[in-house]
Amino acid sequence: MTMKVADYILARLSEWGIEHVFGYPGDGINGLLAAWGRAGNEPRFIQARHEEMAAFEAVGYAKFSGRLGVCAATSGPGAIHLLNGLYDAKLDHVPVVALVGQTHRSAMGGSYQQEVDLHSLFKDVASDFLETVTVPEQLPNVLDRAIRTAYARRAPTAVIIPADVQELDYAAPTHEFKMVPSSLDRSGWSAVPSGTSVERAAEVLNAGERVAIMVGQGAAGARAEVQRVAETLGAGVAKALLGLDVLSDELPYVTGSIGLLGTRPSYELMRDCDTLLTIGSSFPYAQFLPEFGKARGVQVDLDPHMIGMRYPYEVNLVGDARETLLRLLPLLEREESRDWQEGIIAGVRRWREVMARRAEVSADPINPEYVAHCLDPLLPTDAIVTCDSGSVANWYARHLRMRGEMRASLSGTLATMGCGVPYAIGAKFARPDRPAVALVGDGAMQMNGLAELITVAKYRTSWEDPRLVVGVWNNQDLNQVTWEMRAMGGAPQFLPSQELPDVSYARFAESLGMTGIRVEKPEQVEGAWHEALSADGPAVVEFRTDPAVPPIPPHATWEQMEATVGSIVKGDTDRAGMVRQGLKAKVQEFLPHRKKAPDDS
Repeated sequence: MTMKVADYILARLSEWGIEHVFGYPGDGINGLLAAWGRAGNEPRFIQARHEEMAAFEAVGYAKFSGRLGVCAATSGPGAIHLLNGLYDAKLDHVPVVALVGQTHRSAMGGSYQQEVDLHSLFKDVASDFLETVTVPEQLPNVLDRAIRTAYARRAPTAVIIPADVQELDYAAPTHEFKMVPSSLDRSGWSAVPSGTSVERAAEVLNAGERVAIMVGQGAAGARAEVQRVAETLGAGVAKALLGLDVLSDELPYVTGSIGLLGTRPSYELMRDCDTLLTIGSSFPYAQFLPEFGKARGVQVDLDPHMIGMRYPYEVNLVGDARETLLRLLPLLEREESRDWQEGIIAGVRRWREVMARRAEVSADPINPEYVAHCLDPLLPTDAIVTCDSGSVANWYARHLRMRGEMRASLSGTLATMGCGVPYAIGAKFARPDRPAVALVGDGAMQMNGLAELITVAKYRTSWEDPRLVVGVWNNQDLNQVTWEMRAMGGAPQFLPSQELPDVSYARFAESLGMTGIRVEKPEQVEGAWHEALSADGPAVVEFRTDPAVPPIPPHATWEQMEATVGSIVKGDTDRAGMVRQGLKAKVQEFLPHRKKAPDDS
């Protein structure tokens, strides 16, 4: 049988080692769908409930597998729906290829049904590579280049295939004028900075007495090397949210997350250091970095386009994190005084005590911090954790400690709602042998998570380890925005925009044949996590949490506190609870430190 263009595309994807394509059907990709039938569903088509979810699942797959994520959508509305997930890939530097249908070539320009100018639509999100296949001979070059570019630039790319082109007989490019051949191989490579620049960086770092290190996801392949640098220089290490799983939180000098959702030790580390080493991070919030001119700086990043723009670094090392640090380490001098690092370790220890006390503060009905605090010690050391955007990200960032082989991620730069559950689905296809846990607020769950539970139910038998646990913080409030309104603008809660209907997420899960658990009392929290994590399949556990518990930032200023008070004066609907919980939580930081006796356990 003659091979069609659609057949060739799927065969070429398989040659590239692509095992899964996340998508949703539509007549703009009917040719591809028919080819999937002829190919015995290889690579496997994973049906999401919505094209945006397919893109998120491709992002989650890429983040947790280290391989390419691929998504597919029909023309018009299907293509439009992909955008949010593809922008998530673009801003978090994740390799994803989108295969997108288009109306027949004969109808283009005729204001035909579902005809959208896809090049205009995708020209920003897929700016690294975007092409339309109009004749078979453009393949394999267009597809190969989309894949190779996505890997090399760590970015989304898009290939548009009109519906009639999918049905054409495939013809390979010939050895003649105006033909572009292609090749399949993608050998490994590593960029390294010059020896002179590495020497300059070592000079800066060796001169420092109070060195701070900040790592992002770009340091993920350099865990051992980052640890050696920190221990050589007597430094503390803060982690951008996308780099939360780069280093184990069991290392005593790791201060945890940085930024508005960060820890007090990370804030103090940056405030008090005299030297900053940033590795694999484009953390954008300069106000959480050392004051300009106060600290000398060195940055290591693979992408020359992203380097040197967050802080006035003296030396910018363009190169792979591991290869660069391997060249830097022999030039570093061991810092003999450990006073700085010991102070950091003491701050981390104190912060953890504060967080434990804050989690145990009573609330109505459940303190949201307590939910995350109870989960932390129960997480398997090989768990994959995804987190949605919203106030739940505060508790994820501050209470969960990375250890063992744990992996974790969220929508770091786009900070889009609704990614937590589809990320976890992508993670399960990336690592079907490992448990996945999605931490989601009720707003995000209503936005995307409920429908995507159907996808979980559909594919639950596909995974070697069947556990996919969705934890829902149900406070009937779009809580992060509520607190931003209070703290940043001094505005009271605006109920028409913030109040959410109460939904029984547990019962919905049960209707799909999953384990569903609803928790309404603090004493039930730990047992509920135990039950969900030991279930023989997917589970949803929802916690009725108190919206009046504030996500107090690590650097809370008097101005922000005054703004919050202003919202109370203006008639916030939950002003009494907000004051009660805010004061109770903040006071934990100022309780006298109790030194343990030698026999304390």
